[in-house]
Amino acid sequence: MANAFLRLPLLTFQNMPMEEVKASNFIEEIVEEDLRTGRCQSVLTRFPPEPNGYLHIGHAKSIVLNFGIAQKYGGETNLRFDDTNPETEETEYVEAIKEDIRWLGFQWARERYASDYFEQLYEFAVKLIRKGLAYVDDSSSEEIARMKGTPTEPGIESPYRNRSVEENLRLFQEMREGKYRDGEKVLRAKIDMSSPNMHMRDPIMYRIKHARHHRTGDKWCIYPMYDFAHGQSDSIERITHSICTLEFVDHRPLYNWFIEKLEIFPSRQYEFARLNLTYTVMSKRKLLQLVQKGYVSGWDDPRMPTIRGLRRRGYTPESIQDFCERIGVQKRENIIDVSLLEFCIREHLNKIAQRVMVVLDPVKLVLTNYPGAQVEWLPTENNPEDPTAGTREVPFTRELWIEREDFMENPPKKYFRLAPGMSVRLKSAYIITCTGFEKNDQGEITTIYAEYIPQSRSGHDESAMKVKGTIHWVSATHAIPVEVRLYDRLFAVENPDEQPGEFTDYINPNSLQIVSRALAEPSLAKARPEDRFQFLRKGYFCVDPDSTADHLVFNRTVTLKDTWAKEMKKQS
Repeated sequence: MANAFLRLPLLTFQNMPMEEVKASNFIEEIVEEDLRTGRCQSVLTRFPPEPNGYLHIGHAKSIVLNFGIAQKYGGETNLRFDDTNPETEETEYVEAIKEDIRWLGFQWARERYASDYFEQLYEFAVKLIRKGLAYVDDSSSEEIARMKGTPTEPGIESPYRNRSVEENLRLFQEMREGKYRDGEKVLRAKIDMSSPNMHMRDPIMYRIKHARHHRTGDKWCIYPMYDFAHGQSDSIERITHSICTLEFVDHRPLYNWFIEKLEIFPSRQYEFARLNLTYTVMSKRKLLQLVQKGYVSGWDDPRMPTIRGLRRRGYTPESIQDFCERIGVQKRENIIDVSLLEFCIREHLNKIAQRVMVVLDPVKLVLTNYPGAQVEWLPTENNPEDPTAGTREVPFTRELWIEREDFMENPPKKYFRLAPGMSVRLKSAYIITCTGFEKNDQGEITTIYAEYIPQSRSGHDESAMKVKGTIHWVSATHAIPVEVRLYDRLFAVENPDEQPGEFTDYINPNSLQIVSRALAEPSLAKARPEDRFQFLRKGYFCVDPDSTADHLVFNRTVTLKDTWAKEMKKQS
């Protein structure tokens, strides 16, 4: 499947306003028809993660779909862990998955595990053996793969395919009792070795694994394959709509075959396109490689597409849900432009994030006519988008810090910030006029001098002066030092998988830049991990868990505008 993604169409949504992006959901149409015709009286879905890693944004799409469908139609969703591979599963992952789902805003009706059904699944397998529809095969994995044939050539029947029911029952019981080594025998369904569907060519149902299970301990040494455990677990729970990703389309006939032959509750499987996102990778193997080889700091690195990484970066559950609903549910694979995800978080943070002033690259500004010992506490709005957010007061003094980029010695035309002889407004404060500046021996601006206009105070301006520029600032006396981590997209190309060489060759070298000593207004001293802010004119940021009372760390969630779109236009 991985190679297929290299040719996927890119959904950019650039031809319509982001506010209007809302894709249809064909699964909802199926559910509505099933309820209308009486195929089911209520809706029960399930989210079935493997507890062998952390969830990513692709899982979020499945979570929003499964839980959202059930909620919309008054139904329920089970959380069922597919814990059929003891070698890769850990309780740590189980707890992390549950925490991520709750953080996204969902609660399951029942917590279940495939291991809850190991005894029943074993009995199902025995029933198929008794019906002559399953057999124990002594062939090696290599031999089984070779005998399966190719998509254009039929397979070859195993020499063990026609064992008697009695022998198969005895051997399967002995497999359970631990009499055989790993790989020595498997249990296979007896279907059709000439089927055009490779999954129907006597698929493996059980394999031997002498490994301790995180829930059942050493009770079992045989474990069901996903294709056997999946549909039967759905049936046991009476799942009405088993929603899977497109790679399971070819598995559906096998799903139905097991249910039909076992004569159990007929759960139904439906498939949708999984989420592929530009400027990142979604393969669990590749994400693990990024972690293990130190390209990122861990699974919760803010550049990772994991739920934990997005959360640490400052994404909100609401923005992720909005994104998943906007992209909808497709029937064919495609790649979603990450700018839509960024749009969703901007939309939400614009409504909820408090505006604050933080100077990332400070240069001293001295107001030569402002009283040296005077401190004014000036009101400023917390969020102009939220009338209920109120105001706070910020200290204003003779010496301030402003952004170095907000001053130019020789400005071009249509430059509206600070320069010799030019005037700007200091946000929520006064209009000032630059009177001079100083440089050091390296030619760097060290101090800017200006005069303030006493009659121009914001909210009480009687100066009649008109200025086009407004810049932010912090008091030099009251500013607190903070660390700011400027995160950007992890990869420099839209689809790292389609490039020659290793995908890691295309990691964006500027995906993380650390500003070790930015200066913030004093109100931020009270900020706590996961608090979110808009740094005026700089972007949206959140407090990182690395923060301490003496050392605040902020992560950039997203810039104020889509700077990548502008860059792509320049290159085209």
